[in-house]
Amino acid sequence: MERQKRFLLNEDELPRQWYNIQAEMVNKPLPPIHPATKQPLNADDLAHIFAAECAKQELDQEHAWIDIPAEVLERYKSYRSTPLVRAYALEEALGTPAHIYFKNESVNPLGSHKINSALPQCYYCKQEGTTNVTTETGAGQWGAALSYAAKTFGLECAVYQVKISMQQKPYRSSIMRTFGATVEGSPSMSTRAGKDIITKDPLHPGSLGTAISEAIELATTTPNCKYTLGSVLNHVSLHQTIIGLEAEKQMAKAGEYPDIVIACFGGGSNFGGLAFPFMRHQLSAVSHQPSAPKIDFIAAEPSSCPKLTKGKFEYDFGDSAGYTPLLPMFTLGHDFKPANIHAGGLRYHGAGTIVSQLVKDGLMRGVDIPQLESFKAGMLFAQTEGIIPAPESCHAIAATIREAQKCKETGEEKVILFNLSGHGLIDMTAYDSFLNGDLQDFEYKG
Repeated sequence: MERQKRFLLNEDELPRQWYNIQAEMVNKPLPPIHPATKQPLNADDLAHIFAAECAKQELDQEHAWIDIPAEVLERYKSYRSTPLVRAYALEEALGTPAHIYFKNESVNPLGSHKINSALPQCYYCKQEGTTNVTTETGAGQWGAALSYAAKTFGLECAVYQVKISMQQKPYRSSIMRTFGATVEGSPSMSTRAGKDIITKDPLHPGSLGTAISEAIELATTTPNCKYTLGSVLNHVSLHQTIIGLEAEKQMAKAGEYPDIVIACFGGGSNFGGLAFPFMRHQLSAVSHQPSAPKIDFIAAEPSSCPKLTKGKFEYDFGDSAGYTPLLPMFTLGHDFKPANIHAGGLRYHGAGTIVSQLVKDGLMRGVDIPQLESFKAGMLFAQTEGIIPAPESCHAIAATIREAQKCKETGEEKVILFNLSGHGLIDMTAYDSFLNGDLQDFEYKG
């Protein structure tokens, strides 16, 4: 009998709601607080920066299921479901008894999972009469997705892209401009925050923290403009749970259930998107269903930016200039300047508040992946499965290979599921550098 490799859902099987893990966590994330008053923020406070509905979703710890707006669902139907794929060729190359599956978000418009949150954020902004949106982006996947979503809903879009990532991946900024967005390398001279950073360090390569500062400054000084975010915050992970909710149904079609769930980790959106729907059963096991299957949840982060494994849990700013609320998270410090690795989407100093609490509670763990190991893993995946992965996704693949090799050593036939969150077809300069021997590993010095 022919081996089935790809699993899809019919349109009537697509999820109609997002899953809000906050509502079912035993220990809720601590609230964001105002840096001056040290008081918890409410939705009205956050609505000065974000769309009102996003602000409401950010703090919602009551409703486990939130309806996907009909117009957003219609947009989803144009490209969802994404395939769940059995990686037979990778398994054979590794000689592992493990069964390896990946959720292929690289087939989404713009090439990554980011569009899943860009669409609802722009929809909510449009509904409340906003005319302009702004954001930051690292590798450019989020900036590209938001630029397209903004054009879809008739909004003007301004993007601050991390300067080193803009240099490494020039075509991503071209994509944003193709969709009508304006793009600035961060730090820039167009904002007070950018000018201060450049004055202090004229050669600063930029980080997601610097770009966030500039985007928030623009949003708060421009009439009828809202800030949008591609990771870290709770409402972004909420929108991304479409990934894991689909994967659950697809794993059932495959007749298997994951023992291990893996995704790369920058701020937490693609990890949460895949993991949280599966983790809800783990939360039930903690409270009243001890027989629920035990899953090992692994977030793969760069060894040069290891906030989950080497960061400190404390209240910290989400940006470099201190414009954001203080967030309870594992952090390397908001003034941390990350190494110039090619996984631009993972060069962020902090972890989202939900993931930070889950790590504290022992429900998931982080692993550090060196840059060279990640690219070796990406090369093997490309040669076996025929997909060139984004440098960010290479970290998830490397963590998957580690677990598959453990299965080879022990003989255990575990089921591993990872998220292929984006393709690397616009990241070929990174692969060129790897193939030419020009890349190196960077270790966090503390």
